[in-house]
Amino acid sequence: MKIFLCKQHRITLLVFVVSLLIGQAEAFSQINKDPEIVNIIYTSDAHYGINRGNFRGHKNVSGHMVNEALINEINKIIGLTLPTDGGVGEGSLVKGIDYLIQGGDIANRMEGRIQKASVSWREFEDDYIKGLRLKNSQGAKTGLFVVPGNHDISNAIGHNKIPNQKTDPTAFVGIYNLMMKPALPLTNESFNHNSDKVNYVKNIGGIHFVFINLWPDSAERIWLKQDLDPLPAKTPVIIFTHDQPTGEAKHFKGAGEEFENLLEENYKDLKNAAEEHLTTDREQAGWEDFLVKYPNIKAYFHGNSNWNEFYIYQGPNKKANLNVFRVDSPMKGKYSSKDEKLLSFQLISLDPKNKRLTVRECLWNFTPKKPNGIVFGESKTIFLDVN
Repeated sequence: MKIFLCKQHRITLLVFVVSLLIGQAEAFSQINKDPEIVNIIYTSDAHYGINRGNFRGHKNVSGHMVNEALINEINKIIGLTLPTDGGVGEGSLVKGIDYLIQGGDIANRMEGRIQKASVSWREFEDDYIKGLRLKNSQGAKTGLFVVPGNHDISNAIGHNKIPNQKTDPTAFVGIYNLMMKPALPLTNESFNHNSDKVNYVKNIGGIHFVFINLWPDSAERIWLKQDLDPLPAKTPVIIFTHDQPTGEAKHFKGAGEEFENLLEENYKDLKNAAEEHLTTDREQAGWEDFLVKYPNIKAYFHGNSNWNEFYIYQGPNKKANLNVFRVDSPMKGKYSSKDEKLLSFQLISLDPKNKRLTVRECLWNFTPKKPNGIVFGESKTIFLDVN
């Protein structure tokens, strides 16, 4: 059957087809110009159980109140315009937050009158789980990733310098059950420091995110090797853990009272007599060699020593070239504990298609007496391509 159209209808149809083709071309162009972005919030060292000296005109403010204020500011990030800094998504609106990552030290070490880890864990759940109202761009609730810090582990196993310290594994056990999702949930009674480690992975847009228990010591690297070996060599890897890439000597296993025995690796370095502190050069050497063997490890995020910093880790023998991102703490920031305007978290914007990642410092308390949202500070963009 033939369909005959009058001249007016033919013109209307032609206009419609042309408009449709133009619309498709614009949509295709927009897809190439503005690829899907994965947005991730990163913060660390909540330290529930201690007080902050000054906060928004008040003194001795509890960790619960400060972290609640942090989450309230984070909840305002949807709709914020990203700065024109050459980074991923510059000048566009934040349409959703896919994940929030918390880098450990949920509960401060239980010294003196500091509250039990079980109380701190309940406060963390109130703020970071129940209080987080963010959603991703598809409308689903923002995912939460957590790793333990040295305080969470020392609360679970005890601390050498605190005589007769009562242990409370609640925070570590809570992190373990939340992230590892064991068929039989871990309990405070069944917790075993030698076997229960928070190590897990998440593949996001072809990027392999790895979450490590405290620091990649020799024992952790056995697990990490087993995880990385099956990956295609070109798969970019990003590591999140608590300790800085240099490690911290006192966290290793050792006989002296200065050691906290939080890691499985025995400390084998020497005391630097000139500087009167324990070095970690020998411990780092194994980690440095590991980075050389796995050049697809492209970035490393950490807390523990807390301020916003973007830097390169080379290792004691200068063989590595690792992009590192250090994040601030709401309670124990090196600089923000003295100047609350410097309180910050990080917004990680990932472009999986073009393998670019931008980290932006988000100052969340820049006007402390009258909070009005987030001010962007420093930013850094890296490429995740593996040579």
